Amino acid sequence: MELAKRLRGEIISVDSMQVYRGMDIGTAKPSLDERKEVRHHLIDVADVAESFDAAKFAQTAKAAEQQINFPIFCGGTGLYFNALLLGLGEAPASDPEVRRELERKSLGELLQELSDKDPKRFAAIDRSNSRRVVRALEVIRMTGKPFSEQRAEWKEIPELIVGLEMERAALCERIDRRVDDMFRRGLVEETQNLLKRGLRENRTALQALGYKQVVEHLDGVRGLAETVDLVKMRTRQFAKRQMTWFKRQLPVQWIKISPDETAKEVAGRLIDIYKLV
Repeated sequence: MELAKRLRGEIISVDSMQVYRGMDIGTAKPSLDERKEVRHHLIDVADVAESFDAAKFAQTAKAAEQQINFPIFCGGTGLYFNALLLGLGEAPASDPEVRRELERKSLGELLQELSDKDPKRFAAIDRSNSRRVVRALEVIRMTGKPFSEQRAEWKEIPELIVGLEMERAALCERIDRRVDDMFRRGLVEETQNLLKRGLRENRTALQALGYKQVVEHLDGVRGLAETVDLVKMRTRQFAKRQMTWFKRQLPVQWIKISPDETAKEVAGRLIDIYKLV
């Protein structure tokens, strides 16, 4: 937001969960006042019971980009960045019969099949994400070709891709504070309302970090204190995977920041380093 204000830009959210209306607290969605101050795109564009995928994101984001003088793509959903920059390749639409057959297998069996049929994709994929493993194998079975060979070539690369990197201990401390704040602000109540609106039927949204664990809590799987601790742990793990993904997949220029720096100070540094004005 500090960059957008100084550069008269607008923000395009690259977050697969901020697209859903009502998923506010758990996604750290910018407030309505913040969105009045700086225009945001790709936020609150789908109902929680509605399907929204990477292809729809890429199409909508590109349309928004054409209307913005200085677009700032901001977020951490790697799949969406891939869709925007790499395209979606030749991958076919989902086949319910093939998918059901794959979903009956254990994650270990799926990973072994992926390793045998597409070692390159196996090396790059998040092996704890069963949905992505199933999708890769679904495409392989339907096309007879490795999933990794069906990616489009790199398209237009943005002028600048910047990543902010903070010392791990300070980042983990910040994550823990953020999770505590989300629960204080009513994450459990927000999740209850979303369940009434169809969250459970949206398999993608139901996997959202924080919401998934709260749904399990509401289903009686674990108590609240244990749920808070689990969300903290899962968020720290996710942050680590994000760093690994972005360092491997995109030509990011990394800037180390201190936990004591303000947003204004970081924005000023970026403007000075890259001569953005």
